[in-house]
This record gives sequence, C-alpha cells and structure tokens, in this order.
Amino acid sequence: MSIVKFLTSKTFFKHLAIAFGIVVVLVFVLLKFLDIKTNHGEEIPVPDLSKMQVKIAQEKLEELGLELILLDTVDFRNDMPPYSIVEQDPKAENTVKNGRKIYVKVNAGEYDDVTLPALKGKTFRQVSANIKSLGLKEGKITYKPHLAKDEVLAVTQKGKTLKAGDKVKKNSTLDFVLGDGKEFYDEQTFDKEETTIETPVEDAGE
Repeated sequence: MSIVKFLTSKTFFKHLAIAFGIVVVLVFVLLKFLDIKTNHGEEIPVPDLSKMQVKIAQEKLEELGLELILLDTVDFRNDMPPYSIVEQDPKAENTVKNGRKIYVKVNAGEYDDVTLPALKGKTFRQVSANIKSLGLKEGKITYKPHLAKDEVLAVTQKGKTLKAGDKVKKNSTLDFVLGDGKEFYDEQTFDKEETTIETPVEDAGE
C-alpha cells in the first residue's frame, strides 16, 4: 500500500483517533496530578508568628504544610522576648499555597555592646549628642568645683567610673560629673582664708 493511500485510509484515521485520545487522557491525568500536588484552589492562612520562639513557630508551620526560613537576627527590642520572631513575610492572615516558605527575623538575646568614646574634657553639649547617636541615655548629673562650666569630669555607670574604650550595653544609662565653673572663685576665697601655721620656737634655756 502506498503512503498516500495509507494516509487516506480508514485504518490511518482510526489510529490517529486512538493516538489523539491517548494524548487527551495523558494531559488530563497530568493536570489532575498537578492540581493535587500543588493543592490547586486551596490556600492556607499564614498564622501570626510574632513573639514566638523559632522552634515553636517551625512546628506550627510544619503542621500547616509550610516551611520556616530564618533570615537574620535584628537589634534587641525590649518590647519583644529574647530570640522571638519580630518580623515575618508573608504577613499574618495572608493566604498561601501548601509548601510556601515563610521568612522570619528574630530578636537578639540582649543589647549589643557599644564602645565608649573619649568623653572626659568635652562639653556636656558635645557629649550629649554623641551618646544619643550611640543609642545611650543620659542619667544623673552632678556638679563638682571646676574652672570650666559643664565640662565632663567623669562618666560613671552604677557607681563605676568609665573611660574611653570601655564596653557598655546599648540603651544603658550613663551618669555624668560636670564642672560647675566656680572653682576660680573658690580658690580666691581659699586664698583669703588661708592661715599660716607657725612652728613653736624652743626656749633657749631648754
């Protein structure tokens, strides 16, 4: 049988119809499989993971068919428990498909250390701006007789005198001892009131 006759024969069209039917069935089965695999049409509400420890959040997501991915640790926030989740993406109540990754950031365990710069000998105005930029707080201010007014004479924390290079926790409070600008006058007063102590002279007869 020639090719032309075969292509126009009933046998060819019969085989073609069978082949077409097989393709349709295979496509239908494949689409059904993909629907089941991806839970087509089924979406899962993302739970609120805020303030949860990573392990607990991970278990909760796994129960829902979701995956937790830890991105980073953020600077310590005192309004959140240490090592708890502070940010998540997607946000809570968004709907996602099964197997979706939920990205989170975790609170640090405590405040970071800050290296104390040279503060002694500077004016309090200079120092105030400096410590605020470092995330530190101003505490108690006391004055001591000194020639220069508001010059920083000492920096302390909980009674301990600090120096340049010491480490303190971010967000901690520093106390300051400042000059009162009155030492010059106090010295004048002291000079006026100064008395001379004479050494007793021994009697010549003794």
